[in-house]
Parts: sequence; structure tokens; C-alpha cells
Amino acid sequence: MPSLFDPLQIGNFTAPNRILLAPLTRGRATREHVPTPMMATYYAQRASAGLVISEATGISREGMGWPYGPGIWTGQQVEAWKPVTDAVHAAGGHIHLQLWHMGRIVHPSFLGGAQPVSASATTAPGDAHTYSGKQRYAQARPLALDEIKRLLDDYAHAARNAMAAGFDGVQVHAANGYLIDQFLRDNSNLRDDAYGGPVENRIRLLAEVAQRVADTVGAGRTGVRLSPNGDSQGVNDSDPEALFSAAARALDGIGIAYLELREPPLNGTFGKADRAPVHPVIRKAFHGPLFLNSDYSQARAQAALDAGEADGIAFGRPFLANPDLPYRFAHGLPLNPDVPATWYSQGPEGYTDYPAAARS
Repeated sequence: MPSLFDPLQIGNFTAPNRILLAPLTRGRATREHVPTPMMATYYAQRASAGLVISEATGISREGMGWPYGPGIWTGQQVEAWKPVTDAVHAAGGHIHLQLWHMGRIVHPSFLGGAQPVSASATTAPGDAHTYSGKQRYAQARPLALDEIKRLLDDYAHAARNAMAAGFDGVQVHAANGYLIDQFLRDNSNLRDDAYGGPVENRIRLLAEVAQRVADTVGAGRTGVRLSPNGDSQGVNDSDPEALFSAAARALDGIGIAYLELREPPLNGTFGKADRAPVHPVIRKAFHGPLFLNSDYSQARAQAALDAGEADGIAFGRPFLANPDLPYRFAHGLPLNPDVPATWYSQGPEGYTDYPAAARS
């Protein structure tokens, strides 16, 4: 069985190890969603990952609803991302940009008062993070059939912009209760057209987005993230094994470079699942590299590789607080704890100031 430190072919490049930086929203862009110089430092510090997956990045104004989160739909955003990718490459790393449309999770205050879009006329539970503090989510309007082409164009435009900004590839964010996930799951997708109802219809948008992105940048530069086991920001499904195995088969047919799954355990420390992991059935349906994420220690990660459950592990909070995580794992060094109070602040504290381990 491979170890976490063995190389792995991921699409069109060979990763030096199987320890990925998971996508982590950090909120260090400008109010206009333009990346800032400190982001180059942050990602370069973590370039020893087998693959760096960027924080979720808005594909359009319509899809962006996180304060100080970055975007990739304007020329200014593209130019501001270039120092980030240059810094990662100078440090010997590879970086993919995660493409994000938040769907009903976008508060109208980000849209000039307009309704957000979703699969159906539903409302997310709880409160949205806005520039004016937390506010209740608003009911979304169903995305009209004649808007699907425009949405696919938005994904293609964002993917092209990512390549222009110097990224090595992209990851389609189809997880965590955002737009594509809202189409996938039967408690948030109430449509009676070609994108709703049976599983083969509900996976249609995911497959169309993945195919369009793969056609735009190449399948070897295209990854996808799913979150199959239980509720995520109010979306859930009555039969996730059937749904996500079908989704995995569709993605396998497109030939994407990898699939990453966020699956909190039943006793998770950052979200608790309400059902067991779904990755065993996904593993049978998807034959490319499969990466697991959420609450993995080094030992648990290696055990997943030993059991053949995954080809690598994406680490979030441990990598947030330990910019040299692969080195620490390789040498059995203790880990810095992360500080939740600074996850989403706008400065370097809790971002670029976590120390690397001393090297002898």
C-alpha cells in the first residue's frame, strides 16, 4: 500500500506526496473580491502539499456571497491572482482554483437586493455572513431552464480566467450545500423538469458543469469536490448511496483528474454527519484518484490509504496552522493548534504567522 509520502499522478502532473491542502475559506481578499498580496505568502508557505486547492472562489457576482472572499470573474481579479500562483510555483508547488457558486447561500445584500438562485424556491437555514453582520437567509428563486446555458458559460469563463491567472487546474465545488449540491439532493431540488426528480436528472447539472470545465481547461486539469454523507447547510438526500454513486460514474466517464470528498465523521469536530461515509460506493464507481477530507490525523489518513479507501487525504485545519505539514508528518513533529477566532479575520494574524518547525 502507498504511504502519504509517495508520489501520485493527478491528471496531467505528478504530485510529490498524497497530503493535499484542502480548500479553506479565509476571507483575506478585498471587499470587491480581489486577492491581496498576503494571499501569495499564505499559499506559498503551504506549497509542499502534493496539491494546493485554493479557497472557494466566486465564478460570478451572482454566485459570490462571502465577505472578503476572492473571485475570478474580472480582469482585476485575474491579475491579482497571478502573484499567488507565481509564489506557489516558485516554491515548487502545484495549485488548483476551486470554482464556487453559492446558490441560495448568497444573501441579497451581495446582489443589490436581488434574490439568489437555487434549484428550487427554498431557503437555507440559519444566518448568512454579510458585510453588515449575520442576517437571515432569503428565499431563493429557481434557476430557469434558459439560464442554464449562461451558468455553464460562467463556469467556462471562470475556468479560462483561472488558467490565465497561472493556476495548474481547477476544482468544481459541488459540495457543502452550495448551488450544484442544491441541485443534487432531493430535499432541496423540487424541480419537475430535466434537472429534477430522478437521480439521473439531479446529477445533470453537475455533469454538464464538469464536462464544460473539462472541455475548457482539459479533463487532466479538472477536479470535483462532493460532500455525500448527510446534511450540509440544510441540503440532504434520502438515498445518498444511489445519488453519489451515479454522480461518481458520470464524473468517471468525463475522465476528470480527481474527486475529493468532504465526509465528516459521526463524531466530527467541525460538523457531525448524520450517516456513515458514502465513499465505499463512490470508490467502486470512480476509478481516478480519490481524496478524503475531514477530521483526519496522520494515523487515520495512512490507515485509509492502507485499506485502499483513498489515494490521498486533504487536510484543512492542520494545514491552516502548520504551513509545513508534510515535513512535520514525515518527522513525527508536534502540530501547532489552529485558532478559530482568526480563521476569517482580514489580517495576517492566524493566517501567515503560524510558525514552521525548526529544521536541524
